[in-house]
Amino acid sequence: MDPRQIIIRPVVSEKSYARLDQGVYTFVVHPDASKIEIRGAIEELFGVSVKKVNTMNRIGKKRNNRRNNTVGSKPATKRAVVTLAGADRIELFQGS
Repeated sequence: MDPRQIIIRPVVSEKSYARLDQGVYTFVVHPDASKIEIRGAIEELFGVSVKKVNTMNRIGKKRNNRRNNTVGSKPATKRAVVTLAGADRIELFQGS
């Protein structure tokens, strides 16, 4: 799988931005991607060395549509929390 298909987008939240100082970055990834594939994609795309990869599957929340009285749901996503080794940084988040 191509690295650009594995890494979909970074997660933009207060919690993810608070962890940038420790070298921890959060990404939304392809649901079928393994930790090894995620590690290889991050290293290839950003030129950094990855120390650890943690993944989590998030179930989509149910949402009520008051107009039609129907129930829908938000999409389920898979997130990867990537810890970089040493003093490596991803410049995408630094606002260069």
